[in-house]
Amino acid sequence: MDARIAVVTGGGTGIGRAVAAALAGQGDEVVILGRRAEVLERAAAELGVRWRQADVTRRQDVQAAVDWVVAEVGPTIDVLVNNAGGAGGVPAGAPLEEAERVWDEVVDGNLKSAFLMAWATLPHLRRPGGRIVNVSSVAAYSGRGGAYTAAKAGVAGLTYWLALDLGPEGVTVNAVAPGFIEDTGFFGGGLTPEGRQSRVGQIPAGRPGRPEEIAAAVAYLASPGAAYVNGEVHHVNGGWLFGR
Repeated sequence: MDARIAVVTGGGTGIGRAVAAALAGQGDEVVILGRRAEVLERAAAELGVRWRQADVTRRQDVQAAVDWVVAEVGPTIDVLVNNAGGAGGVPAGAPLEEAERVWDEVVDGNLKSAFLMAWATLPHLRRPGGRIVNVSSVAAYSGRGGAYTAAKAGVAGLTYWLALDLGPEGVTVNAVAPGFIEDTGFFGGGLTPEGRQSRVGQIPAGRPGRPEEIAAAVAYLASPGAAYVNGEVHHVNGGWLFGR
């Protein structure tokens, strides 16, 4: 059987890198996408995967990246993992212009990027058997996180819509909603000890999650064995918040 082709956005660091490693480790031909060429190149060399620079909030970059995958790697894409994104909240009391700028940046990075990648990939997605896995967040269900909360809730809605439309074609679309995953760039300069303890104290598991644990959930949803799982949001948060 030929290797499956998997595309992972935001694949140079954190959860995306862990997902790329998990899929490559099971024999998939993986392409990681992202904005920082040096980060992608280093990750690709260490993981044995391919890379392509692309800002997945930009339609032109998305189309060029998908066209490159189809031309250089293979004409059929088996797996798309929409992991790209980042945190951000509209500052309290910010002027409307500043609030709009932050809102657009966060929604574009987390939600528009997933839509653009899915839409560009659809003509090349394997039918039946294609898999789309979107990365949402516990924030979409806790209500904490401002623009990020709204964007990640939108990712869940996008997942439901595509699952309904593509299910009859043998394509599944699911999402993973991570909780507090410490070893990523999500928190920028890092949490204070008090901030970390506040989060860990709410988690029944008593610890933060690891990128590899999110990657394991993504790998399952992307697998042939998950053919009857469609339109689900899989919560991986140590019991911090229960799913719907």
